[in-house]
Amino acid sequence: MEFEQIYSTYFKSVYRYIWRLSGDEHIAEEITSETFLKVMKSIENFRGDCDMRVWICQIAKNTYYSYLKKNHRTVSMDETKLQSITDPKAFIEERIGIQDEAEQIRKILHTLPDPYKEVFMWRVFGELSFKEIGTLHGKTGNWACVTYHRARKMIQDRLEEIDDEKRV
Repeated sequence: MEFEQIYSTYFKSVYRYIWRLSGDEHIAEEITSETFLKVMKSIENFRGDCDMRVWICQIAKNTYYSYLKKNHRTVSMDETKLQSITDPKAFIEERIGIQDEAEQIRKILHTLPDPYKEVFMWRVFGELSFKEIGTLHGKTGNWACVTYHRARKMIQDRLEEIDDEKRV
């Protein structure tokens, strides 16, 4: 596969994941560019033991964590702005409600322990398959699926707790 084809095929997934992880478009652009530079330099080392998307996403993840270390930053979901996709014609009240829920989910996601937080983020923001997520963690796709659904259940339970607290 030509590098240009690799780039056009995987760019969007890598950029979106890093942008959601960092909460900063500029950081996402920088990390994504650096990731594909590393991919270009090491493509001959790709053995095909896993899906190319998994290999590239692993490079992106490591590049992002190296960036954080280098810049003395920590991974913080507080920096992440979960954007909700809404109808542009939606009523302002609906949009505020969606933004409030996105804020609650962001805060809850920050409190999830690993691997739940990371698996959830790879699935939702990185749009990876369960098989790809499992491969990233050296586990099975089934493990990734179970871990994702447990993370989702944790988020749902916490949202219900928050709703109950508001009613009291």
